[in-house]
Amino acid sequence: ARMVAGRIDAIVVGAGPNGLAAAIELARAGRSVRLYEAEETVGGATRSAESTLPGFIHDVCSAVHPLALASPFFRSLDWQSLDVGFVHPDVPLAHALAPGRSVLLERDVDATAAGLGPDGSAWRRLVGPLVAEWERLLPMVLGPLVRPPHHPLLAARFAVRALPSAVALARLAFREQPARALFAGLSAHSTLPLEAPVSASFGAVLGLLAHAVGWPIVRGGTGAIAAGLEAEARRLGVDIVVGSRVGDVDRLPPAHVVLLDLTPRQVLAVAGHRFPARYRRALQRYRYGPGVFKVDWALAGPIPWRDHALGRAGTVHLGGSLREIAAGERAVAAGALADRPFVILVQPTLFDPARAPGGRHTAWAYCHVPNGSNADMTEAIESRIDAFAPGFRDLILARSTRSAAAMEAYDPNDVGGDINGGLQDWRQLFFRPVVRSDPYSTPDPRVFICSSSTPPGGGVHGMSGYHAARRALRRMDRRRTHRA
Repeated sequence: ARMVAGRIDAIVVGAGPNGLAAAIELARAGRSVRLYEAEETVGGATRSAESTLPGFIHDVCSAVHPLALASPFFRSLDWQSLDVGFVHPDVPLAHALAPGRSVLLERDVDATAAGLGPDGSAWRRLVGPLVAEWERLLPMVLGPLVRPPHHPLLAARFAVRALPSAVALARLAFREQPARALFAGLSAHSTLPLEAPVSASFGAVLGLLAHAVGWPIVRGGTGAIAAGLEAEARRLGVDIVVGSRVGDVDRLPPAHVVLLDLTPRQVLAVAGHRFPARYRRALQRYRYGPGVFKVDWALAGPIPWRDHALGRAGTVHLGGSLREIAAGERAVAAGALADRPFVILVQPTLFDPARAPGGRHTAWAYCHVPNGSNADMTEAIESRIDAFAPGFRDLILARSTRSAAAMEAYDPNDVGGDINGGLQDWRQLFFRPVVRSDPYSTPDPRVFICSSSTPPGGGVHGMSGYHAARRALRRMDRRRTHRA
């Protein structure tokens, strides 16, 4: 794809993973593409930075990447040649039940089941059939959920596990606290109250991914994904313009199509005048979910977990029981701070030591807070860690914190600190950003949306960009045929 004088085939606004994926897919089809990014570097949620001290590399937003290895678009890239390496921790996830006691989600289904005691066979029944079919299932899960499935029986098997609330499924499937707590922690990534319909889908998908592809981190930091995607886009001839914020699509150079890696709020700001009033109102009704409060630490040594098994895990859930996690997430959904927040923690230097100077470590943790909150949850998070790892605070060399409001200031797509591009309840999981048979198109035949506010939603997978690019290519091909 080479830029020619005159009209560009496609312009993409926003160079997060979805914008980059859209640009790559369009360029692969031989189209001329220009990509505009407001910041000085591409990447969106896939950036790394020395946020605390020199030599300590932290992932600014996204950090653990199960969807990257499951995404059909990402699987089409030669990551090795792009110098992107995925590092697998010994154990994808550990859930801390109480100080000195935890349960492990291992790569192997049987090993996980063995750690769940009487609920081991129930875990096998829940995830085993999905793991066996993951290569057929995940492309369905990572696409628009409103179209007829390619494999109806497999889709039905998944739906039985995905449509209920996490609380209902956990209580129905498991008898004991450890398995219920493990499933609750997985489902809490949804940022939904765990009593909400479809909250179980997040638990099912994240459990399935742990067994099917693992929960890897990226060697050297998540920023390597952005660098790899940028290198591939440039290799294909994409013209990337950084440091250029687009305020109005009408001011862009002429192009056959424009794809917006933006959430509905920004789409309305830059292109709202191009849409009929009814579609504008539908976009205005789009809802954003809870935000996150995040802490990054530079540490003098590894976290001194009372239960050493936590040190084998890439991701650690500090949550306690199903009831405790559900109470915290319910409070946040109602606009309050959780008394005992559910904390998601990662210590990447245990598995990628080059991210910190010799013998030193980095770690980060976040918890959910109400959308747009300025609350400082540092004390709540650190006291939670201290309960499971006495002496943790003594290791802190420096910290960097970011409130939900500051998350949005860093990346405007994280509206109110919502890192999923919008609430993913039953309505906005199936119909995002609006109820429409083609969620990527808009009433303006030249404007498409390719952000995580379209299916399949949040996460680093590039599939929203990929699907939107395929729709835009179809539109361009139809126009060519029509002209001919």
